[in-house]
Amino acid sequence: MEKADLRTAVWDELEASGEARFPFPPHGRIPNFADAATAADRLAATAAWADARTVKANPDAPQLPVRRRALREGKTVYMAVPRLRDENCFYELDPARLDSDALDSAPTVSHVEEYADKVGPDEVPTIDFVVSGSVAVTEQGARIGKGEGFSDLEFAILQGLGVVDETTTIATTVHELQVRDDAPEPDAHDVPMDLVVTPERTIRTETPYPRPSGIDWTALSDEQIAEMPVLQRLRPR
Repeated sequence: MEKADLRTAVWDELEASGEARFPFPPHGRIPNFADAATAADRLAATAAWADARTVKANPDAPQLPVRRRALREGKTVYMAVPRLRDENCFYELDPARLDSDALDSAPTVSHVEEYADKVGPDEVPTIDFVVSGSVAVTEQGARIGKGEGFSDLEFAILQGLGVVDETTTIATTVHELQVRDDAPEPDAHDVPMDLVVTPERTIRTETPYPRPSGIDWTALSDEQIAEMPVLQRLRPR
């Protein structure tokens, strides 16, 4: 099945089954799902999570329980500024600098600006654990996002700076309906998942797919690069 068709199928199934959660509709976004908090708890039971001190996470609703849990456990959380539009294109949430009553609201899209420091990619330390939002994913770790490519691009930027590498654990939390066996083979720029976690199970993918080796400049238009200051700075001369 083509990526676009698979996305639509997953969004439709989540909506029709009643398993989708706010925001509605699930279409066109990383879809929120029932028991996302249970999936976050299951993710937090893994050894890789326990060992992590720094977490880079997507900003979407289904991974909000993951971001909240990270802060409560004393982990520093990094989230990308939407569309990487600023030179300092990552939000840094350090729980040591947050009041305990702010830990729930700080990692939300609507409040992160109030609590986070904006930092450039050069200021991001080594990331131990990456959390990605997904529309669909396979048991072998092939991930399909909503189609804009920012998750893969953010990883490529950090990879190029040595902030993430082959030892960094990459995980996603999803509903069982999002775990598919009819996804196409990933493209070269697609970042594979090491862990796929649902409310019911933890899948250690032992993914056969290689991680991309940096920013694929051929996949970016001059207009896209012009809109993202970090790409203008990193672009090879």
